[in-house]
Amino acid sequence: MKTDNRAVDEILQREKSAVLRDWMAEAGQNADEHEASELLDALHDAIRGGADAEQIDAAVWGRVRQMLAKLSQARAAQGATAGETSHFILALKRPLFQALQKQLSVDPQALMAAIWAISTLLDKLAQWTVTAYQRAREDVISRQQQELLELSTPVVKLWEGVLAVPMIGTLDSGRTQLVMESLLQRIVETGSELAIIDITGVPTVDTLVAQHLLKTVTAIRLMGADCIISGIRPQIAQTIVHLGIDLQGITTKATLADALSLALRRNGYTVTRARPGAASA
Repeated sequence: MKTDNRAVDEILQREKSAVLRDWMAEAGQNADEHEASELLDALHDAIRGGADAEQIDAAVWGRVRQMLAKLSQARAAQGATAGETSHFILALKRPLFQALQKQLSVDPQALMAAIWAISTLLDKLAQWTVTAYQRAREDVISRQQQELLELSTPVVKLWEGVLAVPMIGTLDSGRTQLVMESLLQRIVETGSELAIIDITGVPTVDTLVAQHLLKTVTAIRLMGADCIISGIRPQIAQTIVHLGIDLQGITTKATLADALSLALRRNGYTVTRARPGAASA
C-alpha cells in the first residue's frame, strides 16, 4: 500500500466518526449522514484495495462510482444543482486534510504527498459526480418532455365512430410519430372510421408541417378510416397556397365544430336546433 493510501486508511479506520462529523458540518444543507457514511466505507475499501487516485475508472472504484451515480440521480430528481451535488463531495477535503495534518505533521514531505493525492482524488470524484448528475438530469428532462408530449396530443372520442386529436404547438417529426401511433391504436380499439386532426393550436404551417400531416392522413387511410383536418385559419390557408402544398383529396374545415358537423352527417346523423320552449312543452 502506498504511503498516502496508508495514511488515509489509518485515518478512516481510527477516526471515521470525527471525519464524518466534520464532513457533515462542512457540507451544510447538502449533508446526508447515512449517505456520507456509506460513501466513506466504499472509499475506504477502495483505498485498502490499492486504488489509484489517477484512475477512478478502474474496477476497484466500481462501488464508489455506483454510489456517486445513485447520489447524482437522487439529487437531480430533487432539483439540486450540479454545484450543490459536487460540493457534497468536495466538502470532504477539509476534514481529511486536518486529520492528515495531525497524523503527518512531523513529515512535511509525506503530508504534502498525501494531501495532493486526496485533493486529486476528490476533485476527480466531484467531476465524475457532475457528469453523472448531467446524465441523470438529461434523463429526467427527456422523460418529462415525453410525458408532456403525450399529454399535449390526446386522442378524444367525440362521437361513436369519430375521433379527434387537438394539436397545440409546433408539429415536428417526433410529435407526428407519437400522434400517428396513438391515433392508429385508438382507431383499432374503437373501430372508428373517421378521425379529425385539429390544428387550431398550431401557430404556423410550413412545408415540413404539411408533410407530417400528409403522412398522418396516409397512415389513417391505410387503416381503413378517413380524416378531416380542421382549424385552417385564413393565414394558414394563404401560407399553404403560397408554398404550393397539395392537400387535394383531404377534407379541410375552418373549425372543429364544422369538422364534427360534417363527421356526424357522414355517419348518418342529423343535428338540429330545438325551437325555444320546445323542450318544456
